[in-house]
Amino acid sequence: MKHQAEILCEYGPFPRTDAIHGVSFDGRSVWVATGDHLLAIDPESGEPGQMLDILADAGTAFDGRHLYQIAQSLIRKIDPADGRVVATIPAPGGERASGLAWSEGSLWVGQYDGRAIIQIDAETGEVQREIRSNRFVTGVSWVDGELWHGTWENGQSELRHIDPISGVVLDSLEMPAGKIISGLESDGGERFFCGGGDSGRLRVVRRPRAAK
Repeated sequence: MKHQAEILCEYGPFPRTDAIHGVSFDGRSVWVATGDHLLAIDPESGEPGQMLDILADAGTAFDGRHLYQIAQSLIRKIDPADGRVVATIPAPGGERASGLAWSEGSLWVGQYDGRAIIQIDAETGEVQREIRSNRFVTGVSWVDGELWHGTWENGQSELRHIDPISGVVLDSLEMPAGKIISGLESDGGERFFCGGGDSGRLRVVRRPRAAK
């Protein structure tokens, strides 16, 4: 089913931030990938905080301890305390990679013009599954066993809840015209954090309650 997205609030633009590419959430801060650094944002006030100087031109994820960041053709595993890179693995599809999410030992990598989400082993980079889409794929997020991803095509974006096996769209939230989605992450509750691409803004969208 397709619904209109409910935008709860909008933050930014932020210092040194011309665009937002990836978004993640560590339980306290929303991390946004801005191209040449990662920036922590307070999810309640929208105030910027910690900054890590590291190449960050696509998706971002968090596994409970480390951040993962796509840049060019690599996924870097990062200690958020100091920005130290502790491991690297190849990004499937190389520089076509867009979104990123972590779930139960796997990374889920969006491919923009590849129109796919690829599940890989977070330690080795081994490809485990590929889910096809009929839209360009941007941000990716897992929440409460649900797989969601953003789309961005012809100036229009949606948030899509899909079946992680078949890729069938189970629910869709349509963003207003011009409000595009680059990165995506959930707070584990009723909020999605959505990167606004070249606007440099972070938008908070209400996540619909699961059907009983």
